[in-house]
Amino acid sequence: MNINLHDSRGYETISCDVLVVGGGAAGLASAVTAARQGKNVVLLERYGFCGGGAVAGLSGTVCGLYLATQHASAGPEQIVFGFTEEFCQGLSERGGLSDPIRYGETWTRVHDPLKWRMMADHLLVQAGVTVIYHSVAMGVLIEGGEKTEGVIAWTKQGPLRINAQVTIDASGDADVVAMAGLPDIIGDNGNVQNPTMIFHLQGVDMDRFLRQHGADTIMDESVSALIVEKNRSGDYNLPRSKIWLFPTTQPGELLCNCTRINGSDGRELNSLFYRDFSEAEINGRTQATEYARFFRDHLAGCENAWISDTAPQVGIRQTRQLDGVGRLNNSHVVAGTKNRNSIARSAWPIELHSGDRPRVQWLMDDYYDIPYDCFIPKHGTGLLTAGRCLSAEHEAVASARVTAQCFAYGHAIGHAAAIAINNRLSPGDVSPDEIRTMLRCDGAHLD
Repeated sequence: MNINLHDSRGYETISCDVLVVGGGAAGLASAVTAARQGKNVVLLERYGFCGGGAVAGLSGTVCGLYLATQHASAGPEQIVFGFTEEFCQGLSERGGLSDPIRYGETWTRVHDPLKWRMMADHLLVQAGVTVIYHSVAMGVLIEGGEKTEGVIAWTKQGPLRINAQVTIDASGDADVVAMAGLPDIIGDNGNVQNPTMIFHLQGVDMDRFLRQHGADTIMDESVSALIVEKNRSGDYNLPRSKIWLFPTTQPGELLCNCTRINGSDGRELNSLFYRDFSEAEINGRTQATEYARFFRDHLAGCENAWISDTAPQVGIRQTRQLDGVGRLNNSHVVAGTKNRNSIARSAWPIELHSGDRPRVQWLMDDYYDIPYDCFIPKHGTGLLTAGRCLSAEHEAVASARVTAQCFAYGHAIGHAAAIAINNRLSPGDVSPDEIRTMLRCDGAHLD
């Protein structure tokens, strides 16, 4: 039997200076930054909105803004600015971002996912970015086996060929890197952090909840012990005992980060595999319902609460990453290593999600640098990465993947793409000093 791949719909071809694949925090920042430098920018996004893990995954917080410290009375000390600060300020003005709230030894801010989407739309339209929602890159255009020249995208209209001088892989999963056959890494020898189904719980008596459980969004050991007890008794199925509950910008609402999703057979799930990704969605919604039942039965203020929504998709912490020219090592994070080629900084802890309790390792009163070469492929030209698919070791990415840093990466990589085009350089040959100069002009506060 002779069976051929067939699609009667014709190709459309468009061209641009910079193509950004993925509209999460990093992709948004890359696209807006490059467009503000006068570049013709196209952004591909598979959903009908931007936000990536922050919105589609409902992670719901802007983590990574502040130093960690045991001197909590000093208040939050912000270390990430530039595009990150611009976005947060705009979101706050729209009533879509909370004040800083305690998260263990640091602080975070909770955002409204609808207002996040609208803020992103505003910035993209204002900058003149061509946004193509409901589209997925399904192949890479390669010249001479070396230079990335854009992608072939799937759309409802039909295949779309997008020619670009510089392509930025902000897919979160290094999809373009993989399609181009460039070196990549997957977790710790293929083992990645657990996905999580995050959900909103409404109808919470917040005064009673906060009086009982305090202002720290990481629930205390008494709650963890009760989860362990009830899980062992068989009354509930609660595989994760250390949980995080965040009051949101909406009255009587908690953002619940508490599930630990495995396969029905107990295996660890990796969303790069379609069976795992699909099973994670089903098991995640089931598990969210079980945690909500436990909250109603046992947490003060939650007696009459209900799930108003689960995330559009499970939250993904780690999948495939670039194996780049440089690599952020675990030791760089724990030692607070500084780097003269830095284009971003982070003070977020190593936060590994596996087993019944996430492991958190804090870096106190310090930060580490993330250098530009963590976003440059070892081979080929015309391609950069941005976001959590940076080149980093397993534990390092458990710190470097959060929202404030992804904004910062995108801000820097958008400038790098524009500089490369202006000077007819391969992106890998752009000077980090020149990127840093541009970032400082945008208020990034890099030393």
